[in-house]
Amino acid sequence: MQKVIRIAPAGSGQGSSSKASSEGIRLSSLPPLSLYVHVPWCVRKCPYCDFNSHELQGELPEKEFLAALRADLEQALPLIWGRQIYTVFIGGGTPSLLSASAVDEMLAMFRAYLNLWPDAEITIEANPGTVEAQKFQSFAASGINRVSLGIQSFDDNALRTLGRIHDGDQARRAIDAAQKAFPRVNLDLMFALPGQTLESCRHDLEIAMAYGTEHLSLYNLTLEPNTVFAKYPPDDLPDDDTAAAMQERVAELAEEGGWRRYEVSAYAREGAQSRHNTNYWEFGDYLGIGPGAHGKLSFPDRIIRQSRLRQPGSWMSKALSGSAEHIADEHEVQAQDLPFEFMLNALRLKQGVATAIFEDRTGLSLTSILPTVNRAVEKGLLDPNPSRIQATPLGWRFLNDLQSMFLV
Repeated sequence: MQKVIRIAPAGSGQGSSSKASSEGIRLSSLPPLSLYVHVPWCVRKCPYCDFNSHELQGELPEKEFLAALRADLEQALPLIWGRQIYTVFIGGGTPSLLSASAVDEMLAMFRAYLNLWPDAEITIEANPGTVEAQKFQSFAASGINRVSLGIQSFDDNALRTLGRIHDGDQARRAIDAAQKAFPRVNLDLMFALPGQTLESCRHDLEIAMAYGTEHLSLYNLTLEPNTVFAKYPPDDLPDDDTAAAMQERVAELAEEGGWRRYEVSAYAREGAQSRHNTNYWEFGDYLGIGPGAHGKLSFPDRIIRQSRLRQPGSWMSKALSGSAEHIADEHEVQAQDLPFEFMLNALRLKQGVATAIFEDRTGLSLTSILPTVNRAVEKGLLDPNPSRIQATPLGWRFLNDLQSMFLV
């Protein structure tokens, strides 16, 4: 039996049952703030993708998109006035479809409207086949200092099955161009692909590792709802045992190669963790602008979540109208829901988070979750160290079950 955490408030007896539903939110300080920008267009929708992406019909409406982005940002400014922006992430879709001049105008807009940290991490997602070396150089000159490349695989057959528009050679050329242009490069790679074997999975990863990039994002292909693959699953997917073996081998090879696994799917060289994604996982704040973008914003007495309209045309017309109708949803997160939302993010980190971060980021007392924490420790899913909230190896293996324990 593992030691159970017992923390009682000063002047009281033992910790009581959960009080998250009745306890008010009180934030003594606001968390770090990031900016997420969604560019929704792709050349072609991949059959496994459940992101808000739309196949481009005709010319990219850059002028209208940038004008709407400016209007969206202007309307959001009162919510974040005076706060510093520590990271920017331009995601999609395929943001690298944008012209170099559009990206330059976008970043100039952010500098004019926002208090950008001088050393802000500014990332753009890019797909091989939609970039060339000159565009990367221009992106870097505009201020992009990190690129995340959607490689997914180097195997041409696998790429065709995944619906990707690039081949293995284009992937290699894109990595070469990215490494020459940007100081920081991440490679996205998927495993448990249709027809993939343990050996071909290892070969894919070894090609990626040979480039020595500072960061690797290694994902197990999942059949997400409302995707083509969910409706028409490939008939040659690896079985569960093979997929699990691939995941273990991927983790072993990456660690042996010098990439430390710091999150479920993220591996980094020392000091090269994604600052933007780490802010998500540590329950920081982020303003999301663009079609379908989500955001989380904290105030001294409340935390709100927002989402924008998903359809690019509707979002652009509503944002440009000057009304708030481009925001599809805005609601205050109830205190009783905060423990689950916090754990949904923080427990993805291999080292977890300091216990104090829970109180700092949720505004709730730690005593509000102690009964659940103690049950998780007794089951061997949480580490008993009272200074950290961290899943044990068993808890990480059954992460969904552990996180669900904090559901009201």
